[in-house]
Amino acid sequence: MSAASTTTVQLQGCIDRLNTGDAAALDGLIAHAYERLERLAQRMLRDFPRLRDWESTGDVLHNAYPRLRSALQAVPLTSVRDFLGLATLQIRRELLDLARHYFGPEGSGARRASPGTPDNPESTPHAQEEKADTTNEPARLLDWTEFHQQVEALPVPEREVFSLLWYHGMTQPEAAGVLNVSEATLRRRWLKARLMLQESLQGEMPGI
Repeated sequence: MSAASTTTVQLQGCIDRLNTGDAAALDGLIAHAYERLERLAQRMLRDFPRLRDWESTGDVLHNAYPRLRSALQAVPLTSVRDFLGLATLQIRRELLDLARHYFGPEGSGARRASPGTPDNPESTPHAQEEKADTTNEPARLLDWTEFHQQVEALPVPEREVFSLLWYHGMTQPEAAGVLNVSEATLRRRWLKARLMLQESLQGEMPGI
């Protein structure tokens, strides 16, 4: 059994135990979702050099754990497909909130000045380098924000496939098994999803 298939079996086991009243099984589901969220946040934050001076990925995701727990406690789960769909929604919302919080019009990252000397904040080589590096950060933010929003707007079949492959990092065979479709069908939906996103984002697709 592949590692990917093992993960699917483990997730179903957690769901089954949760439905029999094993509260500890919830922690296993949350840990899986949180791990994927953390990896995606790291990927996204690589586009924002300024944040590296103030935050770690763990710092910026401090709201994610209770959010995931609340969502999983509120919605009955019967299958891995149910869980991954719910987890993807929460992951996408958390990443959108992360972008807005740090680089929206009133975001804390947008308000922070680059480090430098007290008398001349732009005098240090680090500050000058950072100023040059962050010229396009607002555009990158818009790319990421629009990307997550356009994924949410995909038709359900294409959104499910895209979510499993991109947000959860599944292989195509594993995703096809979760969705109970053939690999050929999954590949067609994956291609269609990417083409639709490319068209809606005018070719600007960060992280793909």
